[in-house]
Amino acid sequence: MAIKNGIEAILFISARPMSVKRLAKLVEVEEAAVVEALAALAREYQEREGGLAIVQHEGEVQVVTASAEAPVIQRFIKDETTGELTKPSLEALTIIAYRGPITKVDLEKIRGVNCSLILRNLMMRGLVEQVEDPRRLVSTYTVSVDFLRFLGLTSLAALPDYERLHSAEAIERFLAQEEPADSAAV
Repeated sequence: MAIKNGIEAILFISARPMSVKRLAKLVEVEEAAVVEALAALAREYQEREGGLAIVQHEGEVQVVTASAEAPVIQRFIKDETTGELTKPSLEALTIIAYRGPITKVDLEKIRGVNCSLILRNLMMRGLVEQVEDPRRLVSTYTVSVDFLRFLGLTSLAALPDYERLHSAEAIERFLAQEEPADSAAV
């Protein structure tokens, strides 16, 4: 069933719960078909007793880890949030500190790679916060008060060369460049 597979894929990559209405729009079917596919998917997850489950609450749906796997998940989260930061995480954190608030798209443009997992890890550690920018209708990322406290700073302006790097014209020009429409059509 292609509808069920599409819904499962969307729920898997979505970091937030999705409404039935939005799922219906994304997979281009009626809401009733989404409800039916979700019920079938939830049954499959239950019957196979795997590590995932479908949670539905107030019209929103999300794929979550099964409650039986809580001890394993807790160990994973503890390891993810207490270990040393990786070089890519440190790079992203530095960019967010000096350039923030910054969108995920701009962060990825600067780093040249997908930063979804890094952002999730930095947010889980409490070093970065996601803030909705109502003017631009996008999410932006900024460092948290815990980040400042961890470094013993009273403000971001206390970072070395903050003013120069925060307003670096070369980075502004780079971010303002348009992505090629189709790099494969060379």
